[in-house]
Amino acid sequence: MTSSLAASAVPALVMARGHRVEQLPEVPLVVDNKVIDNIDKASKAVALLKAINAYDDVEKCKDTKTMRAGKGKARNRRYIVRRGPLIVYNQENSPMLKAFRNLPGVEVCNVARMNVLQLAPGGHIGRFVIWTRDAFEKLDSLYGTYNKVSQLKKDYRLPRPLMANPDLNRIIDSQEIQSAIRPAKETGSVAILKKNALVNVGARNALNPYYPTLVRNRKNQQKATAKKKAALVQQKRTGAAPKKDAKTVARNKAVNTRLNKQRKDFAAFISK
Repeated sequence: MTSSLAASAVPALVMARGHRVEQLPEVPLVVDNKVIDNIDKASKAVALLKAINAYDDVEKCKDTKTMRAGKGKARNRRYIVRRGPLIVYNQENSPMLKAFRNLPGVEVCNVARMNVLQLAPGGHIGRFVIWTRDAFEKLDSLYGTYNKVSQLKKDYRLPRPLMANPDLNRIIDSQEIQSAIRPAKETGSVAILKKNALVNVGARNALNPYYPTLVRNRKNQQKATAKKKAALVQQKRTGAAPKKDAKTVARNKAVNTRLNKQRKDFAAFISK
C-alpha cells in the first residue's frame, strides 16, 4: 500500500502507466474540500476535471471502451474500460459519490478503505490519484511518518526505503565507486564462442573421433537394408520363391530341434 501510494506521487511512473498528466499543475494533485464536496452532478464533475486539466485522462478511458470477448458479456461485464483517475475523499455520504460514478474510468474511494487493487491495478504501480485536502492530510495519522508511528493502526511504523539515493547512475559514476572497481577492458577483443557439439559437426568429431565411422556404418547398414527389402518386394511381384540363406536355415533347424526335445522331455516328466 505505501509503495503504491509513493508511486502515485512520481510523475514518471504515473505517465508510464498510461495516464495523461502532462497538463497537471502538480503530482500528487490535491483539491480543496470546498471545491469537490459541493459537486452533486456529473456536469459539475466534468467542469472540475477540465478546470484542473485532468479530463484528458477521462477522455482516454472513454476512447478505450470496447466490448468484451467471450462469455463475460452475459455476466454483467459487457464492456472493458481502462482505469482513469482515482478520487480519494474523507467525508462520508458526500454528494460527489454520485457525481463521478457515470464518468468512464473514474473511481471514488475513501481514504480509510483504500486497497492495492485500486492503487495498483493489475500489479502496475503509478495510478493517477486526485486527493481531497482532508484525505491527504489524514495519511500521516493513518500510516505515520518516519519519526512517528501510526495513530489509527496498532503498532504500525512506516517502512524506510533501503536506498537513500535511488539514482543508480549517479551512484555508479561517483568517485567512491569508480575508485574501487577494476578498469574497463580494452575494446576490440573478440570473445570466443563456445560451439555446441550437438549441432556443430566439427565439435562433435573433436569430442568423439569414432563418430564419422559410426555414421558411415549406419548409412551402409541402411543401404543394405533398403536393397534387401527392394529385392524381397521384387521377388513377391514376380512370384519367384525367395532364396533362403544357408546360415538362416541351419539356425532355424537347430532351434526347432531344441524345442522339440524340450517338448518331449516335458511330456515324459508329466507322464511320470
